[in-house]
Amino acid sequence: MEEVIVQIETQVNPTENPEKIKTALRNIFGEVTVSISPEGKDNVLVANVAGQDSLIKFRNLLRSDRIRDAARKALFRSIKGNTISFCLNKQVAFAGHVSFSQETAESPLGPIRVEIASSNPRKLIEWLAEKTV
Repeated sequence: MEEVIVQIETQVNPTENPEKIKTALRNIFGEVTVSISPEGKDNVLVANVAGQDSLIKFRNLLRSDRIRDAARKALFRSIKGNTISFCLNKQVAFAGHVSFSQETAESPLGPIRVEIASSNPRKLIEWLAEKTV
């Protein structure tokens, strides 16, 4: 198994229920420990997990949602050094599905920002979203 560290964060808007955001994160990443930190006038919800096993639920969702090829493309584009950085739609995550989004303007409630540090990001993506054909 690869050495993997996953950092997840999202802004908690004043109109949002933090428990629903925690549910959204757990729908995608399983049982993660979540903390809320104040940042300016808003709060930021943060979760950190380690190990490739922490991504099994995410991997299974890519498979069951039948988006492995699209996910591969998005994930390979998001590699910078030994880090994979991408955003997910918060509302779709609450519904238990995966939808990649842009940092701004695409999700009215703001995105879930995910950063995965890995000693071999390409190999990790091959494991997360193997080719379908």
